[in-house]
Amino acid sequence: MKKIVVKFGGSNLRQAQDIDRVINVVQSYQRPLVLVVSAFYGITNALIACVQAAKEGAGTKAALVESQDYTLHLRRLKREIIEANVADPAERDRIEQALAVRIDQLDRYLTGIHCIGDVPTFVNDAILSYGERLSSLLLTEVLLSRGIEAREALPEDIGLITDGVFGNSACDFAASTSSVARALEGDGVIIVPGFYGVDRDGKATLFGRGGSDYSAASIACCIGAESLDVWKDVDGFLSADPGTVSSPRSIAQLNYLEAAELSYFGAKILHPRTVEPLFNQDIPIRILNITRPERGLQPYTMINNQRKVTKDVVKSVTSTEDVAILKLHGPGVGFKSGILAQVTNALDSHGINIKSVLTAQTAINILLARDHLDAAYDIVAEHHLAGVVEVSRNAEVAIVAVVGDGVLEASDVGSAIASRALSAAIASGVRVCLAAAGASEVAAYMLVHQEDRKLALQAVHSEFFG
Repeated sequence: MKKIVVKFGGSNLRQAQDIDRVINVVQSYQRPLVLVVSAFYGITNALIACVQAAKEGAGTKAALVESQDYTLHLRRLKREIIEANVADPAERDRIEQALAVRIDQLDRYLTGIHCIGDVPTFVNDAILSYGERLSSLLLTEVLLSRGIEAREALPEDIGLITDGVFGNSACDFAASTSSVARALEGDGVIIVPGFYGVDRDGKATLFGRGGSDYSAASIACCIGAESLDVWKDVDGFLSADPGTVSSPRSIAQLNYLEAAELSYFGAKILHPRTVEPLFNQDIPIRILNITRPERGLQPYTMINNQRKVTKDVVKSVTSTEDVAILKLHGPGVGFKSGILAQVTNALDSHGINIKSVLTAQTAINILLARDHLDAAYDIVAEHHLAGVVEVSRNAEVAIVAVVGDGVLEASDVGSAIASRALSAAIASGVRVCLAAAGASEVAAYMLVHQEDRKLALQAVHSEFFG
């Protein structure tokens, strides 16, 4: 029997009482499972802040005390969770001692930063992986204390090998598949910490922020899973953000391309790379809501390779503010050969990813993540590219996208999905900076002024969903 890979994110692990929900879900499957877990809610952000504070104050007593205070806080937090979920005092002591060993490892890494006055990339990735390492160990021990057969399997022990890129790695499936499949055989529940794999030297490399989804998908690919079940605290994918649009519709089915584009353009349900490992094997992704126990194992959204063009084409409208424009100006930049290649090579060499490029005769617009904008501006400005008379930047923008199978085809035949979206936004007073259609089979998008994002989302959603 194929196994199911079940992923629990930080939204499922906010407080001590959430462990009971997770255990109830695990028991409801009544079959062997592979669980992939994230850090408890807020832990990764706290570790990032802790690393930054340690780096800035390296060598000072105050900074060292701050690091030690945080690991003490972690010990107290884990003790509270243990006390809320484990009845037997002897079991509590045993679990607390096991967690203490792992927190001691984290403490040594943080202390090391103060000794060397720097944070090497491999140290940064190792430190940030400890949120997940603590979650997996804790959940394993609580399951065992409840009489459930369980064991922890760390990425370094199962051979989840990456391409070795620190901070934003990808799984090396050729190196990982056989070892991961072999290590995850057997009955019971196997718990794997998400977010990281290891390079060929055994060093932890992160899969990027939110990368536990990608971890789970990679493991599902390696073992040929029946499905990847992602448990959230929302009703799957919706036609828009419920915090911005009233009464959005639930989406029962998406294909891989639609889910990837929705995630890329701002939907927070999945990491954008989650579908990559599953696409060729047609392993479905099922989105379930842990706060709706009455639904059992019935998913809110199923994601697979079935492509279906609905009557109204658009299935969801999404948005993100994690975007900025780097613009190269010049009377012939769109015509002159080599400019774009030089820019992309320079940015790539500094680890800066380009989201999209829109060109004209007098300008090249490069879309980037907002926190990469200033670094990208400095890199391009220093190159003094021939034909470029000015480089400008704009972080006061947001993307609004319409996603649905048939968006490209419908635009080609005159149904003008992109035009309808653009017209609806403009009619509502939205200031549109740029618009693009055709880059994806299932998506079209516009860049709007950041302060108009919600208005644009509401207007476009109303256009297609009433």
